[in-house]
Amino acid sequence: MTEEVYKKLARHLASLGMGYPEKEELLEILRENFTPLEAEVALAIPTKVIPFEPTPVSKIIPPQNISKEELESTLANLAQRGLLFSKRMKDGSLGYALQQFGHGFPQTFFWKGVNTPIAKKMAELVVKYSGKEQNREVYGSTKTKAFRYLPAMASVEPEQHAVFPFEMMERVIEKVKVIALVHCVCRATAHLIGKKRCDHPLENCIKYDDLAEYLIEKDIGREITKKEALEVIRKSEEAGLVHMVDNAREGIKHTCNCCGCCCWSVGTIRRRRIPRDVLMATYFLRETDKERCNGCGLCVEICPVQVIKMEGDFPVVDKEWCIGCGVCAVPCPTGAVKLVRKTDAIPPKDFKELHQEILRERKPLT
Repeated sequence: MTEEVYKKLARHLASLGMGYPEKEELLEILRENFTPLEAEVALAIPTKVIPFEPTPVSKIIPPQNISKEELESTLANLAQRGLLFSKRMKDGSLGYALQQFGHGFPQTFFWKGVNTPIAKKMAELVVKYSGKEQNREVYGSTKTKAFRYLPAMASVEPEQHAVFPFEMMERVIEKVKVIALVHCVCRATAHLIGKKRCDHPLENCIKYDDLAEYLIEKDIGREITKKEALEVIRKSEEAGLVHMVDNAREGIKHTCNCCGCCCWSVGTIRRRRIPRDVLMATYFLRETDKERCNGCGLCVEICPVQVIKMEGDFPVVDKEWCIGCGVCAVPCPTGAVKLVRKTDAIPPKDFKELHQEILRERKPLT
């Protein structure tokens, strides 16, 4: 019976909008983190909700063998350990949500940036569990993509700022109320398993509003100001890192500053393991002003997905793999690099609409 509850929980988590692919390694992760009773409690939490949408405790029907007090205690304990998202509801009561794939799982194991035996063990298990096929299953199975890249500011013409303000990192930060800084999951995982693949900063992943409040409350992240957040963005651009955000115009929950060395998205595209448009939503492509370009090659060196090569004194871009991040414009001394819109499409209105679309498109489990 004990093993059966973990299989049920794995199936339950697979039915989320951002569902967990079912593999033996997932069962190992669940066994390591949930007692059988905790697994039963997690099974009582709804799955047909968007990420970070809590369910009131009053609507979480506990297993018959535990009291309401034990249910509340178990939920609170799971949230404190980062295994559930929690939020204060409008009436003051607490609500809880399952951590969805890419939206809390496996991030809460690594956001704090600790180097402990349990963190190392989780890193090893997550690396075994997460791979090309799992990323394709989660992010490639719906037309609507969960994430997109925001362009570096130097790459976007001022007139585009007015027409497409949701493409500006500054506008994202300007509109939020609470900001938390956490460690990059991909780089932290690489360090924990002994594969230090780059020297980029670890603590430069930014979270906003209700997600930020949760991370600050649980001592997983630390609160920072808008000025500090913009400084993280500036330094990230100078280091050649890519801004990855939710594929929405409003209500963005996070900004990851990704490298091509370790990142599950940028790195996967850099290694040509999953086609760009299967994995991510991309709205821009790079173009070069031939009159301005001096052939210095700095854009080739900084490109995080290695899609630029010099042909003579001119940089040529592989537009099938270009992610439109605009990082190549940052070191350009002549302003020759600009981004143009790849498509007339725009992201969904907000985070809620984005994940409602993903839920509609997700094939139900049979």
